Amino acid sequence: MQIRRHAPESEDHGIDLAPMLDFMVNLLIFFIITTSFVKEAGITVTKPDALTAENRQNGNIMIAIRENGDIWMDRQQVDFRRMRAIIERLSVERPDDSVVIVADKDSKAGIVARVMDEVKIGGIREIYLAANDAGAE
Repeated sequence: MQIRRHAPESEDHGIDLAPMLDFMVNLLIFFIITTSFVKEAGITVTKPDALTAENRQNGNIMIAIRENGDIWMDRQQVDFRRMRAIIERLSVERPDDSVVIVADKDSKAGIVARVMDEVKIGGIREIYLAANDAGAE
């Protein structure tokens, strides 16, 4: 009688990383999609109150004007002379966008008017001025 010995089968004791990688890719996609919908001015601005303020959900480009006259776009301070070129580039890339100007209530009206002029000259026709709804309190 002959005894046969079988070689022990090599057992793979490694961890399968494929499910974890799938999960991480899904999380990455989720965060990329959700962060593209968040639009913030990047600075804190005290908006003026208005009795005739309307709530609108559109407004893809946010421009913030601080009380000292600083202009902010996409969380970066922008020089007034460069603003028209930025607006022209954005209007070519996304022609259906609108602009929301969030001006501090203590900012000068002349600066707000100049910013609005630059936006119109840059090619965007829909401009909204942000304000708090005084009638909602």
